[in-house]
Amino acid sequence: MSVRIGTAGWAAPRAVRDQFPEAASGLQRYAGRFDAAEINSTFYRSHRPATWARWRDETPPGFRFAVKAPRTITHERKLAGAADLLGPFLEEVAQLGEKLGPVLVQLPPSLAFDADVAGGFFSELRARFAGPVACEPRHATWFDQAAEQLLFDHAVARVAADPAKVPAAALPGGWPGLAYWRLHGSPRMYYSAYGDAYLAELAETLRACEAPEVWCIFDNTTSGAAAADALHLQRLLG
Repeated sequence: MSVRIGTAGWAAPRAVRDQFPEAASGLQRYAGRFDAAEINSTFYRSHRPATWARWRDETPPGFRFAVKAPRTITHERKLAGAADLLGPFLEEVAQLGEKLGPVLVQLPPSLAFDADVAGGFFSELRARFAGPVACEPRHATWFDQAAEQLLFDHAVARVAADPAKVPAAALPGGWPGLAYWRLHGSPRMYYSAYGDAYLAELAETLRACEAPEVWCIFDNTTSGAAAADALHLQRLLG
């Protein structure tokens, strides 16, 4: 088992840029050090075919992208009646070819678990997409046994998030074939860096994880801390 470590986006901030190889583009520089990245821009907008092709072609064979589902699906439709939006999104991400990793479905904090809505959405997604799927729910109702079973039944991994909305949110759940950590920065989300003690404990947790595919994405990018934390964790894991 290996752990894919990366950040949301692929910035190499000035403070740690000397730890990345020189390259023709920012993505190529980043991919010279990491083997995974999370594309969050798809939450806000679609991208031209040429953009997907460039991302695919600028990265080495073992590189993988996780791609965040659009907010029109997760935050506007709230998973209900979103079948017409799934097709165009999945057609876009398919242009990554073998570089496509998990589809990330991050839910709004206000979205409570509804078995009929969630089941209908993930059934529709699974009818169209056979690859890995990770879901980051942020309402407490998603952390009971019924929600856990529904995610398991649809082969959807539940994200381990920091900060965790409830204690169970700090641990991966749902389908055990994928474990996906999303670290947003704590105590100040998107800004705070993680300290040495936290990262050392995280490294041990990742080493002990039994999932066949493990991802750890740092999303504390606003202050530039994500790349430094990812590099530190990479060193700890050897």
